[in-house]
Amino acid sequence: MDKIFDDKLTPELLDQLFNSDEKCLEFIAELKWSDGFICRKCGNTRFCSGKSSFSRRCTKCKSEESATTGTIFHHCRFPISKAFYIAYNVCKGNEDISSYELARRLSLRQMTCWTFKNKIRT
Repeated sequence: MDKIFDDKLTPELLDQLFNSDEKCLEFIAELKWSDGFICRKCGNTRFCSGKSSFSRRCTKCKSEESATTGTIFHHCRFPISKAFYIAYNVCKGNEDISSYELARRLSLRQMTCWTFKNKIRT
C-alpha cells in the first residue's frame, strides 16, 4: 500500500479524498480494476454499472461487486473518507498518531480507530 501512496497521491488529491466518500470510492475502484474487471464468481470480464457508486455488475452471472470488496475498506461502518485518512496516516504519516488523537480529529470512537489501525497493520 505504501507504493500506492507514493505513486498515485498528490497533495491536491489527498485533500479531496479526505473530504469526499465519492472521491475515495472512485480512487479505490480505479486501483482495484486498473487491469480490468474479472468476476469473482464466474471469471467473466464484461460488466455494467452496479446499483451503488463505483460498483460493477457481471453481465453473465449478475453478481455485483463494490469497489471496497476484497479491500481493507470492506464492511467499514464509518465514512470511507475517514477510513482513508487513518490508512494514509498509518502507512505514510510522518508521525505515529494515537488512536485517541485520530478519534478526536475524526469524531469517531477511540476503539473504532484502534481496531481499524490494527486491521491495516495486519
